[in-house]
Amino acid sequence: MEQDIQSFWSNSAAELLKKLQVKVSGLTSAEANQRLKDYGPNRLKPQKRSDAFTLLLSQFKSPIILILLLATVLSIFLHNLVDASIILTIVIISGLLGFWQEFSASNAVAKLLAIVQIKATALRNGKEQEIHIEEIVPGDIVILNAGDIVPGDCLILEEKDVFVDEAMLTGETFPVEKSVAVLPADTALAQRTNTVWMGTHIVSGTAKAVVTFTAKNTEFGKVSERLKLKPLETEFERGIRRFGYFLGEVTLILVVLIFAINVYLHRPVLEAFLFSLALAVGLTPQLLPAIISINLAHGAKKMAEKKVIVKRLASIENFGSMNIICSDKTGTLTEGIVQVQSALDVNGDASEKVFLFAYLNAFYETGFTNPIDQAILNHRKIDLKEYKKQDEIPYDFLRKRLSIAVKQGNEHFMVTKGALTNILEVCSSVETKEGKVVKIAGMQSSIQKHFEEFSNLGFRTLGIAYKKLSSEALISKSDEADMTFVGFLTLFDPPKANIAETIASLKKLGISLKIITGDNHLVAASLSKKMGLADNKIITGPELHKMSDAALLRQISSIDVFAEIEPNQKERIIIAMKKAGNVVGYMGDGINDASALHAADVGISVDTAADVAKDAAEIVLLEKDLSVLVEGVREGRTTFANTLKYVFMATSANFGNMFSMAGISLFIPFLPLLPKQILLTNLLTDFPEMTIATDNVDDEMVDHPRRWDIKAIRKFMITFGLVSSVFDYLTFGLLLLILHANESQFRTGWFMESVISASMIVLVIRSRKPFFKSKPGKYLLIATVSIAVVTIIFPFTPLGTIFGFSPLSLTTYLLLLLIVVLYIFAAEITKTIFYKVVKF
Repeated sequence: MEQDIQSFWSNSAAELLKKLQVKVSGLTSAEANQRLKDYGPNRLKPQKRSDAFTLLLSQFKSPIILILLLATVLSIFLHNLVDASIILTIVIISGLLGFWQEFSASNAVAKLLAIVQIKATALRNGKEQEIHIEEIVPGDIVILNAGDIVPGDCLILEEKDVFVDEAMLTGETFPVEKSVAVLPADTALAQRTNTVWMGTHIVSGTAKAVVTFTAKNTEFGKVSERLKLKPLETEFERGIRRFGYFLGEVTLILVVLIFAINVYLHRPVLEAFLFSLALAVGLTPQLLPAIISINLAHGAKKMAEKKVIVKRLASIENFGSMNIICSDKTGTLTEGIVQVQSALDVNGDASEKVFLFAYLNAFYETGFTNPIDQAILNHRKIDLKEYKKQDEIPYDFLRKRLSIAVKQGNEHFMVTKGALTNILEVCSSVETKEGKVVKIAGMQSSIQKHFEEFSNLGFRTLGIAYKKLSSEALISKSDEADMTFVGFLTLFDPPKANIAETIASLKKLGISLKIITGDNHLVAASLSKKMGLADNKIITGPELHKMSDAALLRQISSIDVFAEIEPNQKERIIIAMKKAGNVVGYMGDGINDASALHAADVGISVDTAADVAKDAAEIVLLEKDLSVLVEGVREGRTTFANTLKYVFMATSANFGNMFSMAGISLFIPFLPLLPKQILLTNLLTDFPEMTIATDNVDDEMVDHPRRWDIKAIRKFMITFGLVSSVFDYLTFGLLLLILHANESQFRTGWFMESVISASMIVLVIRSRKPFFKSKPGKYLLIATVSIAVVTIIFPFTPLGTIFGFSPLSLTTYLLLLLIVVLYIFAAEITKTIFYKVVKF
């Protein structure tokens, strides 16, 4: 069948429906289910497998872990069964811990994403149904309205003034008009005006279309398959990747060096090899991916409790480091419930005729639901049984007006409603209060004066015009000319009651609010004053159009309100803000917000947004309210702060301990710790770190935006790694020179000091405050204390004997405790100095 429909644009509707074996009434549920099995889900990438077995295997894919497992198997063949079994057990336990945490995290995220799934309207069993876009199949008859994302490559069956944004596929800047037609098979992609393509979106109008191809068989699917498209890497992801490479390089150099020297010193090759690999496991933060997944998933769950759904986990960091939020005013800064203030004639007096025309226009409009038409219909009911709709020219963002052809008895006329400027440009006359029609030229200044008065009061003002028609003929855009202006419709959307407090809360978090609106500058100025934003600098769309990119970049930081902005100017504003060094969030829910949402560092939409906006966003709010955003930002910053804590932990005590052990192994006649003991040390120090996602975060870590800084992390690693090493070598000196410990006692003492100090230092470096002034999370504290107790008791247990440990004297315990206490205080002093010198 597929070969017959490859050039489906060259088929008539009837021919294609026959080839696809579907009726005009659509597929049945049974047919759709069968086709879903035959063609597969309608997605470009295979769903990322997060089943238990796949996730479990992924815990052991690290090259170091694989080599360690191979070496352990080799030692079994060399009859070192006990040690090999211990190493295998520790590696498996570590893997199971990581698996359990990641599996819980992935399931939680999947549930959150299900909340904001995008759906398409399709005919199933002869009725319109909302279908998840991944369940759309070839043969589905879909209904497309303004704002909808096209769910597959389709042939148009019916349409009314449909314009489609195809920029992502063809590069065409302006929306393309579509119509029912049969085109030659060799028609170029951009000229196939009878088709709509997957991934494009409807700008205006309505259409019924039959889906011909889905998923990778679509034009967009072919492009993405060739390019292997994936989301751009965030600053956080890039930082983590570079950090991993950096530690990997250090580890590789150190391990190769240690192994070579141990072989040179004539130590058993397999033991030296296992020691080197165990060191590599200790040096490598192999839990980093799991910890990041756990932290981000935990953060996403907490943010969901605050009505903020995260679609892409890595965007949480950008969300937390955001210092500018751009937003339209409607519904975000205002109540979002538009109310009709008045319907007025050209003299500014109340007019029934103006409201009747506005009501007719709103009642018969079918393009897409909008708050203005809802406000008109809710204001007052009018009996329209005398009227009958003839035709419609839907609203679009270029014309900014909507026309309806109506019949009343034997009279035929067209009513047009829209932005005042766009209405006046198609009017040649004005109807006065007395019902006389006069030339518009003499009334322009009076109309403009009324418009400014209404705008200064904060009212949004629309124009209403009409034109008599000679017959029931269908109307087109060319009929929007020589119309008669009849009056104004003023609308009011009051500011939210708590908006001043919300803006103040954003300011406390270091986030500046920038208003980007299509309303005129007078309305924008009036609203900003009512919200307590006095002395704001305002720039208009026409002024912006005349301004060069360089000039905009110089002024962008001082501008607070952008008024009379065209949809294509939003992206330019956001790019200028980013170039000025800001992390920019953009909050939008309309058809014309998609490009701005893509351009922003953080695209934010709402659950009720147009599909194209919701799809472009990385963060979706379940409630259109800036106060929800404030809580979300706090949770985002908390998540980032806790992720950073693990990075600090992995680069301080753990790294310092392993580095010290590598060094001392060159100067003593035995290995400072056996491979199994190193792995046990690593496992025990991992436990407190696994609870870091639930840790408390100090207020100063969330009170202003923070960004990933790999240089500062390297400085932290070197500084605290050196402090750790100093006390490690004090421990070596104590055990060897003062206490004259044998091999077993040395390893036991070093194991205890290493684990306890690495666990306790977590409580120091988790906060910038003195450790006794910042309360750790309950689970972190329990895990840390538990590990310290287990470490002290362990040498006295039969398991301790198997691991090669032996009990120590009370004096040794007290001296080791003294070293740990001194280390904690030294780390506390170092931390204070570090944060004074390094601004991070």
